[in-house]
Amino acid sequence: MTKNRKDTKPNCACEHNHNDEKTTTARFKTYIPALISFIVLILGLTIEHVLKIDFFEGWVSLFWYLMAYLPVALPVLKESWEALIKGEVFTEFFLMSIATIGAFAIGEYPEGVAVMLFYSIGEHFQNAAVRSAKNNIKALLDIRPKTASVLKNSNYEIVDPETVEIGDIIQVKAGEKVPLDSILLSDRAVLNTAALTGESKPQDISKDDLVMAGSINLDGVIELKVKKLYNDSSIAHILEMVQNAASRKSKTELLIRKLAKVYTPIVVYMAIAIFILPYFFVDNYLYSDWLYRALIFLVISCPCALVISIPLGYFGGLGAASKNGLLFKGAAYLDQLTKVNALVMDKTGTVTKGVFKIKDIVITSKISEKDFMTLLMAIEAKSTHPIARAIMEYADNNKKLPEATDIQEIAGKGLMGTVSKKTILAGNQKLLEQFNISPPCETNNIVDSIIMVGINGKFAGYVTIADELKDDAKETVSLLHKAGITHITMLSGDKDSITQKTAKELEIDSAKGGLLPEDKLNEVEKIKKDPKKIVAFIGDGINDAPVLAASDVGIAMGGFGSDVAIETADIIIQTDQPSKIVTGINIGKSTQKIIWQNITMAFAVKAIVLVLGAGGIATMWEAVFADVGVALLAIINAMRLQKMKWI
Repeated sequence: MTKNRKDTKPNCACEHNHNDEKTTTARFKTYIPALISFIVLILGLTIEHVLKIDFFEGWVSLFWYLMAYLPVALPVLKESWEALIKGEVFTEFFLMSIATIGAFAIGEYPEGVAVMLFYSIGEHFQNAAVRSAKNNIKALLDIRPKTASVLKNSNYEIVDPETVEIGDIIQVKAGEKVPLDSILLSDRAVLNTAALTGESKPQDISKDDLVMAGSINLDGVIELKVKKLYNDSSIAHILEMVQNAASRKSKTELLIRKLAKVYTPIVVYMAIAIFILPYFFVDNYLYSDWLYRALIFLVISCPCALVISIPLGYFGGLGAASKNGLLFKGAAYLDQLTKVNALVMDKTGTVTKGVFKIKDIVITSKISEKDFMTLLMAIEAKSTHPIARAIMEYADNNKKLPEATDIQEIAGKGLMGTVSKKTILAGNQKLLEQFNISPPCETNNIVDSIIMVGINGKFAGYVTIADELKDDAKETVSLLHKAGITHITMLSGDKDSITQKTAKELEIDSAKGGLLPEDKLNEVEKIKKDPKKIVAFIGDGINDAPVLAASDVGIAMGGFGSDVAIETADIIIQTDQPSKIVTGINIGKSTQKIIWQNITMAFAVKAIVLVLGAGGIATMWEAVFADVGVALLAIINAMRLQKMKWI
């Protein structure tokens, strides 16, 4: 069985690569029609107006320009027909169709092709801007542990976790993820559960304790007994919540679609009026003349420059965001971020560094801090626990330490040993109480992780270890309030006391700690019940994924964030700096201003040319030229976003 499974893995990898190649090829094929249309149009104009070849007229000219028109027009004509069947008459597809067909009807072939080509190019810009907004939830499955080392016939075999049964014995080496929810068989284990629970401090797990799938073993080799099947594990449950929450997220309707619903019927009725009304008021009414003007009016009214200018504005904003360490998975989230008025944030890894540092050293005996730390480091040097590593980073730790002997590790409590003929205890309160040493009452009120030290049977002092705040964390909260975020909430899987302390230090409005992933999700759902609240959530762990998916805007830390959080989020902070949220809001607001400037400019120019066209002054080429000019101005305007300086 194992051999067969190994044989199939390369095939899966090849299939995955083959699928990527197919996706790239399919995406490239979407640009081919526009490329063909452009080349044929340019060749036709060259033959007709530069080389002036006589045979290029009549049916030859019509056939040539139809070859340029159809590649870009067929998708639009199809959309227009399908919309008509559904009863949706006034769409931009309908407008584009009748305008360009009209251009061909009056013999203005190049103009008809050019208008449709510009529209096609605009659609490509739009599609490129929103493509990354699609979250592929299936990709989240890749973050689950892909193998399990199972005891079979006195040997450990690497198998697919989905084949492991309840009661099987599995082995997990240091640095590996636990593949299934299990019971610890080894005497102890040190696990990193931050991605699952949000708990910043590595967990000391004792024999017979539950170990969740997705936890990372930090020390040595451990053995576990499987308690739940692969599909019932904690990480699978989290992923299921992600899928359910993502499906509830509403889709943002593109701005151009909203504008077209108003703009399209107006210009169609005006074109009909231009054709019919003069019959009642104009002497010597010529049917062909006013039909020509009406068709020109329709060609001029095509929203080509408008379609192009909007995604160009978003491209400018997305480019500026990228330069500033922000990745938006679509233009819609650039808009949505500016509407956020309630922010919910995780603690560990989001506003804190997730790295333990010594915060306070308190000595109650007649011993210097240097000697106190020397004794403590000598005994902690024998431990691989993350807190021990934090203690070893104490100043002057490069000097040679005295030898620690007779080291004993007391599971779940700490270490005991002999250093310089002194008996040293280093651990929690339970350790000292086991040896009849009573810590002072003040230690009961300490929120941070604490290492108590006993020397020769007496309490000597303690060291507090805390997760360090990020440099810009406090400034971020202040700037967010100024940016219009009326309420900021901190939700964490870490201890409530630590969460409350961090929130108070950062002046965050409210906080809750000790929360499981489903608890976080419930809290956010409560906030979202207020219809006036647009909620953003920022986090970095697997446990944050359901909330990231359920919030109106999900923001993930991209530097050290988990894969599942990054996949689920709408916005990625690549630098892991929370202050980048404010940068994103500012970029979004500036992008909106520029987009509305582009829209106003496009409509203003369009209105002028429409009046000239209705009066018989402007031709179709002038209309196309006006569109190109507006598009160029829109590009220049959007480029300003790249030059702006952001907080």
